[in-house]
Amino acid sequence: MKKTHAAITSEGSALKKYQEVMVGSRSMLALLYYELCMLLGPVPGALGMVLRKVFWPRMFGSCGKGCMFASGIVVRHPGRMHLGRSVVISEGCVLDGRHGSVQEAIVLGDNVILSNGVMLSCKNGTISIGKNTGLNAQAIIQSTNDCPVSIGRDCIIGQRCLVIGGGSYNMDRLDIPIRKQGIKNDGGIILEDNVWLGGNVTILGGVTMGSGSVAAAGAVLTKSVAANSVNMGVPACTVRTRSA
Repeated sequence: MKKTHAAITSEGSALKKYQEVMVGSRSMLALLYYELCMLLGPVPGALGMVLRKVFWPRMFGSCGKGCMFASGIVVRHPGRMHLGRSVVISEGCVLDGRHGSVQEAIVLGDNVILSNGVMLSCKNGTISIGKNTGLNAQAIIQSTNDCPVSIGRDCIIGQRCLVIGGGSYNMDRLDIPIRKQGIKNDGGIILEDNVWLGGNVTILGGVTMGSGSVAAAGAVLTKSVAANSVNMGVPACTVRTRSA
């Protein structure tokens, strides 16, 4: 998959570029249905909610019953997204499933809730979110260059959290710009079941948070932490272990 800038500035028709960047399919039928769904995206109130509930599920790779879509949602490559039952996506969310080959770039389990302004972004990466997990306002989950992000069941992701797999560039060479040196393969991020991230938490690539662990507001996790641990600070360190 080309980077966005290369995709929209390269040779070729504007239509083909649009299909590559936004739709993720060269099929005219897929394009027309995508356009219909995007026309319904900004429709306000109960009418818009009902129309999106009827038409949007067919836009995705798969979509369970009872999903709800608020207004103003941005969707790219919907065919690479798979939603479970009763998923709720709130106003202003961005779902970007761009990938060069994988057909399950974004997978949301049953009862997942994305609050206002949440961004899920795949750039040749994958994001999976387990059942009953909620992402609060303006959280950003990003996976790039085959560095997957996996979030388990019953997790709580606080406001404005930043969880990025593959977010660091190589920078060893001085003779070429950093942006041309490629992304480090950090192995991605795993948040196991029942993890709680407070507001403004940052999780860097290569980190695993064990089941039941907690990151306090503003913490920056640069290394993996054990199950049921409570972690604070920049960089975060374990301050105690949760116990019965």
